[in-house]
Amino acid sequence: MSGEKIKAIYGTRDILPAEADIWTEIIIAVSKIAEEYNYGFIHTPVFEAAELFSRGIGESSDVVTKEMYTFKDQGGRSLTLRPEGTASVVRSYIEHSMGAKQGLVKVWYAGPMFRQERPQAGRFRQFYQFGFEAVGSLEPSIDAEMIAANYDIVKSLGINDIKLYLNSIGMPEERKSHKRAFTDFIKPLIDRFCTDCRKRFKTNPLRMFDCKQKRCMALLIEAPLIFDYLSDENRRHFGEVCEFLDHIGISYELDKRLVRGLDYYTRTAWEIKSDKLGSQDSISGGGRYDLLVEQLGGKPTPGIGFAAGIERVILAMPVKEFEPNRKDFGFFIVVGDSRYKKEAFGLITRIRKLGIPADIDYLGRSLKAQMKQADKSGFIYSIILAEDEMSRGKAVLRNMADSRQTEIFVKDVLDAENSGQLGELIGYKQ
Repeated sequence: MSGEKIKAIYGTRDILPAEADIWTEIIIAVSKIAEEYNYGFIHTPVFEAAELFSRGIGESSDVVTKEMYTFKDQGGRSLTLRPEGTASVVRSYIEHSMGAKQGLVKVWYAGPMFRQERPQAGRFRQFYQFGFEAVGSLEPSIDAEMIAANYDIVKSLGINDIKLYLNSIGMPEERKSHKRAFTDFIKPLIDRFCTDCRKRFKTNPLRMFDCKQKRCMALLIEAPLIFDYLSDENRRHFGEVCEFLDHIGISYELDKRLVRGLDYYTRTAWEIKSDKLGSQDSISGGGRYDLLVEQLGGKPTPGIGFAAGIERVILAMPVKEFEPNRKDFGFFIVVGDSRYKKEAFGLITRIRKLGIPADIDYLGRSLKAQMKQADKSGFIYSIILAEDEMSRGKAVLRNMADSRQTEIFVKDVLDAENSGQLGELIGYKQ
């Protein structure tokens, strides 16, 4: 008895092989920049103690109050599927005393995150992020390096219509002074704000600037800005960050209304935006979190990082033209006679050991059907094992792009010591 089809959970999706290449392209580009900037890769668990995120991100943040997937395990422990990567990295930094071993710790990560928010273009309940983190330095130059790495990744993926927005959101003591002035400004208007903004006003007023509703944005036009309450030290820090960026030619715009959605951010904050993404135009963002290590039980240690959602990045990337007849170097082995199945399997195994992609029919199809499959495989060549040629120790080499074919000795393919030698044997030129 068959049951109903089981579908993917709402807000999640399958990444099928047809689109997986672009994901691989992104991760390769990110790993290349990470290597250039000397950031090591880190894996952290996809679930953590719920307290990690409530303490780290902030109990008043939308992520904690509305979006976290939190559950009890069989031991009664409260666990959360990670909604972001920074808190997990900092937890790992503390747990493994990474700072004592290295001083400045620079890592990057990539993997799934989970937030129970309304799915929309480029936003899912299980989504994928990559991010960079540097823990241990308060130097403005590390801010500039992190922003530059973020900028370089986006540009390396062909996303050119972007703008970098910078701000400094100071430290808690500065936000207290700003909060008093901001409260006096907002109180007479509070009933005109949306429900979320009214809640934020009680818990973290600065995050009212993160509201995307036009009505709320209009009401905040004349509101006091945190930038105007920065200490001399933090103004100097931010000024030096800008000077470093100027020196290496990265353009930016100062946005004194820019805030970040998580409570741990301090000082430098930024976003990279693209017009291709509509009203939700942020591709990537980051900032300092100089109090987070201490909040999570470590010694006072400054940190900075950024993250980008891969789905959002894909939406902003230029659409590549589909090449229906494109063929890549590789072989599809066609078995013209079932007696040669073992020889075919040995041949494909040898080709793969040379580092060359290869495939074979595993469905027992006819010669005609195998040739169709070879044409769809995307490989330049098929090697056909048929009775007449095999009786002479040979096989037919067919170029799937132009249909030209010739005979080759099977033994020569098996004896090839490297891919270059095999390429020379069959006359392949890149």
